[in-house]
Amino acid sequence: MSERLDHETERSAAADPSVPIPGYVSIVTPCLNEELTVGEFVDWCHEGLERAGVEGEVVIVDSSTDRSAEIAEAHGARVLRFPKRGLGRAYIDAAPHLRGEWIIMGDCDLTYDFREIEPFIERLSQGSEFVMGSRFRGYIEPGAMPRLHRFFGTPLTTWILNRIYRAGFSDIHCGMRAMTADALRRIDLESQSWEYASEMVIKAAKLRLRTAEVPVRFYKDRQGRESHHKRLGWWSPWEAGWRNLSVMLLYAPDFFLVVPGLAVMLLGLILTSALAGGPIHIGGLGLDLHWMLLGLALSLLGYGALQLGLLARVHYNFDPAFSRRLLRALTIARGALAAAALVIAGLALDAILLADWVRDGFRLTDLSYFGVLGLLLIILGFQTFTFTLLLQMLCRRRAARL
Repeated sequence: MSERLDHETERSAAADPSVPIPGYVSIVTPCLNEELTVGEFVDWCHEGLERAGVEGEVVIVDSSTDRSAEIAEAHGARVLRFPKRGLGRAYIDAAPHLRGEWIIMGDCDLTYDFREIEPFIERLSQGSEFVMGSRFRGYIEPGAMPRLHRFFGTPLTTWILNRIYRAGFSDIHCGMRAMTADALRRIDLESQSWEYASEMVIKAAKLRLRTAEVPVRFYKDRQGRESHHKRLGWWSPWEAGWRNLSVMLLYAPDFFLVVPGLAVMLLGLILTSALAGGPIHIGGLGLDLHWMLLGLALSLLGYGALQLGLLARVHYNFDPAFSRRLLRALTIARGALAAAALVIAGLALDAILLADWVRDGFRLTDLSYFGVLGLLLIILGFQTFTFTLLLQMLCRRRAARL
């Protein structure tokens, strides 16, 4: 599968740990009080590397209070010790210390079979950048996965993520996964706890990484071991589910803001513009000022959602080409001109309402449809100018940090 590394390459990588060793595999896993399983897990990993014909290391990210670290080191693992700060945080802390070009992640509780890492290595060597394991396409030992997880939680959240992000995974919560060192850097993991799993899958889809999926074997806990969910209580699986769902909402400005915002805004503008000249009738339906006010509300709501969605897209910058096009189009000068045009047009329309008010002895004898349209244009102008300023502030702050 891979040629053996020469000593010169190893010395070069050791001198500069930021440069991954080509063809080298780093198996990394968090560990919290797993002295019952961690020794055999490390043995499994070494066996898996040997079967796959690759060189590699086993890295245990330890925050235990038992003998887990001592046992792991005795079996040949490299142990990184960090405070207990969450599952996702363990991977964030470990990332700068990994030597491999290819990274394989998982749990050290012997629920995933790390003797069978060869399919992951094959996909990575064939050009995949992110490889997910799938328990549903592999084997699930009876009793290994609670029925709530197997038939409700995991299928539901997987379906939601696939719909929102147009992905095609069958098991987004599978703890065994692999990626290139460059993909791990680009994913730039931020989640501190269980939700790291969904964040990785989401960013792999948003960054358009070359993805693959391989079947894995999933075993029940060894006798005498209690899973972390059980240790934390009955609420833990529900909390983990909510954390993963919240991450799906966090990285989906297109799905929840841009597209709905644009649709609502256009509907509102059509409704408001159509009624600017007064009430209209469509068949037996009469549209009057009340409908126009609805159109005004929809226009403002949709425009606000669209702006927030665009700001979020630029902030995450999963599509740098889109961000560059948007920034070139929406300069401060253009934003100011567009805002001024909207405000001036709105003031001109409201001048009609003002004239009627003065003519009638400073009393409004009738509501003005043109006045409502003018008010909408003034507010849209203000929103346009402030949005352009926020967009440019965001990008200049980012450029200053680079």
